[in-house]
Amino acid sequence: MTSNWKTALVTGANRGIGLAIATGLAARGDIKVLLGSRDYESGVTATGTIPYSTVTPVHLALENKATLNQQLETILADHGPIDILVNNAGVLTPGNVLDASESGFSESMRINFEAPLELIRRLVPDMIQRGYGRIVNVSSGWGSFGEGLSGPAAYSISKAAMNALTLSLSQSVPKTVKVNAMCPGWVRTRMGGQAADRSPEQGADTAIWLATLPDNGPSGGFFRDRKPIEW
Repeated sequence: MTSNWKTALVTGANRGIGLAIATGLAARGDIKVLLGSRDYESGVTATGTIPYSTVTPVHLALENKATLNQQLETILADHGPIDILVNNAGVLTPGNVLDASESGFSESMRINFEAPLELIRRLVPDMIQRGYGRIVNVSSGWGSFGEGLSGPAAYSISKAAMNALTLSLSQSVPKTVKVNAMCPGWVRTRMGGQAADRSPEQGADTAIWLATLPDNGPSGGFFRDRKPIEW
């Protein structure tokens, strides 16, 4: 591969929107994609469905900080620096603020906010030093104050925290590192259900766009269908 190639790490990429993002990035022909999954064998199986040789499965489980750090160090040692980080992995637990389980809140904050923060804090300093980086946080309209935080409480609150992380980080990095959040819409996945009105590929489009922004592209925004939406 030439020096023009970029390396992208996509979390939760063994199915659904994450798999569609990994496939779309690989289709560009100039991105080496690291397909992250909690269960490595699932990642291997998913990689086998992508018709591009530039996709490699990597084991990346977000539940435990120590394990995550060890796995990330292995990934960096094996594959070199990361140019593009797509924080796609997420969990959805039911209930409002009063009746959602304590474990549901803890898991939602861990997977939807804390783990992305840890990945960012580990990877972004190197992006800054090398003068290039793209961070895409896969969020949701349910995490938007402007749209009423209308989803299940643990999910909405954790995605609102991810949105706050996005905006705050964008103010802390140079223009060479683009940081954005996106809402994929209601997508036919295990989380979204089969009644949803969008395919995984449609849900992935804005994330792929943000992951490959040109030097004059936006940063510090929240997007759906490539258009800004309210925080």
